[in-house]
Amino acid sequence: MEDAILFLNNLCASVLISGYIYQSDTTMRDSKSKILTVARMLKARRKLRAQGRKLVFTNGCFDILHAGHVDYLTFARKQGDALVIGLNSDSSVRKIKGKTRPLVGQMDRARVLAALEAVDYVVIFNETEPAKLISKIIPDVLVKGADWAHYVSGREIVEKHGGKVVLARLVPGRSTTGVIEKIRKQCLSGKKKKSAR
Repeated sequence: MEDAILFLNNLCASVLISGYIYQSDTTMRDSKSKILTVARMLKARRKLRAQGRKLVFTNGCFDILHAGHVDYLTFARKQGDALVIGLNSDSSVRKIKGKTRPLVGQMDRARVLAALEAVDYVVIFNETEPAKLISKIIPDVLVKGADWAHYVSGREIVEKHGGKVVLARLVPGRSTTGVIEKIRKQCLSGKKKKSAR
């Protein structure tokens, strides 16, 4: 009798584990579903607030994603229960970085960010600074890189509503500008080698 009970317990455990694995495989969010309009983000924000979940906000251009971005976004996500990225639109990136940027269009940048596990939502905005978007979302935590310690757009809004600002340490030697410069130098050295032949 004990053998039969042990067998049934093991069988039930196997079924539960198999069901859990199957279920978790089918519940992965499509990255496109994480890219929201402001209106849809406000709806998600209300739901998070009702559930008592802490929303973290950060923003940027995220033109060419690199390991520094991944570390930064992982750090940001750990400051709360959900992370929303305010992504600069193509037109706002041009205003900030110049005519040659962005190298990657806003929808592609949004999809790459949304595919990251640390990211729960991406909202594209047209202004050069995110203060207007922050004033609508009112996140609990605002994360910026430590290089922006002198000025964090939206700080007053977040702190006025009882939230906090967290500065993230940056990974030395990791930047989109650095990646672009490295590519540029390699292209130039390749052209010099060809012309020397």
